[in-house]
Amino acid sequence: MTTLGSIALTVAFVVALYAMIAGYLGARRRIPELADSARNGVIVFGVLVTVAIIAISYALVTRDFSLVLVANHTSRDLPIFPYTLTALWGGQSGSLLFWSWILSLYGLVVVLKKWESNHDLMPYVVSVMMLIQTFFAFLLAFVSSPFERMEVIPLDGAGLNPLLQHPLMSIHPPLLYLGYVGFAIPFCFAMAALLSGRLNDSWIRATRRWVLIPWMFLGLGLLVGGRWAYDVLGWGGYWGWDPVENAALMPWLVGTAFLHSVMVQERKGMLKVWNMGLIIIAFTLTLFGTFLTRSGVVQSVHAFAQSEIGPLFLGFTAVMALASTALLFFRLDKLQSEAEFDSLLSREIFFLINNVLFLGAAIAILIGVVWPLLSEVLTGETLTVGAPYYDLVVGSLLGLIVLLMGVIPLIGWGGATLAKLGRKLVIPLAITAILTAIGFVLGARDPLPLFAVALLSFAFVTTASDILLAARARQKNTRENLPTATIRLIGRNHRRYGGYLVHLSVVILALGVIGSRVYAQDQVRALTQGESWETNGYTLVFEGLTPGVMSGEAVVTTATLGVYENGRRITTLKPAVSFFDRQQQQATDPAIWHDLPFMRRDLYVIVQGWTDNFQTVSFRVFINPLVSLVWVGGFLFLISTLITMLPDPQERRARERVKRELTAGGYAQPSE
Repeated sequence: MTTLGSIALTVAFVVALYAMIAGYLGARRRIPELADSARNGVIVFGVLVTVAIIAISYALVTRDFSLVLVANHTSRDLPIFPYTLTALWGGQSGSLLFWSWILSLYGLVVVLKKWESNHDLMPYVVSVMMLIQTFFAFLLAFVSSPFERMEVIPLDGAGLNPLLQHPLMSIHPPLLYLGYVGFAIPFCFAMAALLSGRLNDSWIRATRRWVLIPWMFLGLGLLVGGRWAYDVLGWGGYWGWDPVENAALMPWLVGTAFLHSVMVQERKGMLKVWNMGLIIIAFTLTLFGTFLTRSGVVQSVHAFAQSEIGPLFLGFTAVMALASTALLFFRLDKLQSEAEFDSLLSREIFFLINNVLFLGAAIAILIGVVWPLLSEVLTGETLTVGAPYYDLVVGSLLGLIVLLMGVIPLIGWGGATLAKLGRKLVIPLAITAILTAIGFVLGARDPLPLFAVALLSFAFVTTASDILLAARARQKNTRENLPTATIRLIGRNHRRYGGYLVHLSVVILALGVIGSRVYAQDQVRALTQGESWETNGYTLVFEGLTPGVMSGEAVVTTATLGVYENGRRITTLKPAVSFFDRQQQQATDPAIWHDLPFMRRDLYVIVQGWTDNFQTVSFRVFINPLVSLVWVGGFLFLISTLITMLPDPQERRARERVKRELTAGGYAQPSE
């Protein structure tokens, strides 16, 4: 199987190279047979990479330690599902194969769904897509093969990093990869529009949903990664501005900017160059993010220099960014706006400001990520950029974005007067003042958190009011009850009201972030068996320590704490410490109690150490207010984004019309 997989990757490189050339020449010289062969090349490439995936999965399951990937990331006692299979993306070569395989699946869907309805663009789309695949296939076949063999075959493997042996790690990396790779599809359509010179809105209509899909996956990947950090790392938090986290956040922010600015292009024929630029930046950042996580550069510049793929990946990223930017400048004359800004107080202007802030946040994060690397290159010393920088700079920009989130629903397309805006602001500001006062009474006394509560309240009120007023108008016309009118209103315009629901989910999530980051508390105390500890309204009673119990690959020592509130036992917490002998690594296993259904706070406990006689244990206790709102907001984000992706009734009718025209042999306009 390993030989078959290796051969499949070599052949895949040849197929990708052919499809790239055939797609371009078929479109440029108008040779349908050549273009069709390029499309078939996408299908064949997908089959070949799938064969390689099956081959490496077989090697993982059968513990074929003759392969470097299997020997370095699995062991005989590692459970096959999910951890042995998830070792696929634990190593560099396996993750590159996974990247290419996901793009091949995306590519199959695109050519099967879009070939007929976007026939003029699709050969170019295929050509650009297979250019990307050619690079990855080259790496996999000749530089970093997942089928590389060990010089000496070990009896057992090194095993998987203990921190990665968690159920969420079986879905967190795939979510990020689905996001990273997915941005290649709108990039391919954008480049196809530039290459062909067909710069109407057809590429926008064809790709809007293809931006939403990776945007959703990246967002979910970030949330799941945060939850993994919260459950596993034992420091009481879920977001640390880590370079790997930042690598995924940057394209998500740029994708968010695009999803807003594209509405201006669709409605007013404006911001065409800007939107094309955002797609280029988003895709470049996904390549850069993959480079960051897989080149070794995060560890040090020296590790990057020794990396097999680091210089190649950086070079490819630079070439793609420069070539696509040059192509954009070449087509500037065909990307002129069809209208101008009518008023400084218009939705178009505020969307543009919104975009500048999103892009500014991404740039600020990029500076924080690359600054340590640049300092190491220039001075030989690594200057770290810590959380205070990100909290101040990025947090301020995101605060302004929340303010705009509240203002934009009150401003119409084309412009508004200050008097009209002032009248619309009266009720939302009054409700915001009431909600802010409630926040003050509940404990948000410091100026900055209180201001943040005011901003979030304002955004929530204006967004929810827009939905409610439209639902009341529908209720008046149809005599439906309010819940029914609201649901059917959303069903009539998934894109608009689904977007509003996304905004509401972000407000809820942000409130959880503020509560848990600003008002979190932690204390450390040593307890002997039977001793109690009063902290933050809870009584913790240390009931005993169970040392040295074998559990899978680890020796686990578990403490038992009874937790009481107002004299009533509310839960039992069992924080633990696991020692993995194979890796000589210790992992902290936090115990977490969620204050459900009220979601006021989490009680988060870790074991820091114990005495030789196991009678006294040192505990660290975190109180994290409102942190459950982060996960609730994340769940609502998923549901809201799925609603946004649903086709509206008029969209479905348009699709049916296109299908009828295609069946009849008529000409079909590009469709969503």
